[in-house]
Amino acid sequence: MDSLRTAEIARKTNETDIRLKLDLDGGGKPLIDTGVGFLNHMLTLFASHGRFSLAVTCKGDVDVDDHHSVEDVGIALGQAFSKALGEKRGIRRYGSCILPMDEALILAAVDFSGRTHLTFDAELPAQKVGSFDTELVREFWLAFVRNADCSLHLREIAGDNTHHIIEGMFKAAARAIRTATELDPALKGELPSTKGVL
Repeated sequence: MDSLRTAEIARKTNETDIRLKLDLDGGGKPLIDTGVGFLNHMLTLFASHGRFSLAVTCKGDVDVDDHHSVEDVGIALGQAFSKALGEKRGIRRYGSCILPMDEALILAAVDFSGRTHLTFDAELPAQKVGSFDTELVREFWLAFVRNADCSLHLREIAGDNTHHIIEGMFKAAARAIRTATELDPALKGELPSTKGVL
């Protein structure tokens, strides 16, 4: 990863050991091994639709459950975005996407404002997708926004199939985040804020 907008995160606790590399301009190359199959699938989609190069390994206490691994990967990914964006000079700052995933329709909107907020407005009909606890989706995004210093709104406009709803969220979030983190040629390195700081 040789561009300037990159980050490497190493995070080790008694519950997880995570290594993560992110390149915002890497072209969507994922290498994901979190120990949680469904999260691997979602992060692969996230990297592909965001056009980010993302490498993640996580060794976690999945013998207990997936909670720590999912939450801590969210923390590390948020930290990586914060580090890769630096002062956020020249970025578009805002991004949004309304994405259809079969019968599901998802809205994602993000602001890399330096302020943290998550609106997670979704009804997930099933408690599990395979062995994955669907309540962990909100935990992942909450961990992400707290560490990426952004405001993120995820809203289910329509949907019946839990897998489709969650997949739509990761794809829509990726595309919104891609737009928000892109460099805007019109800004010429300026901060996208009248306050002069983000």
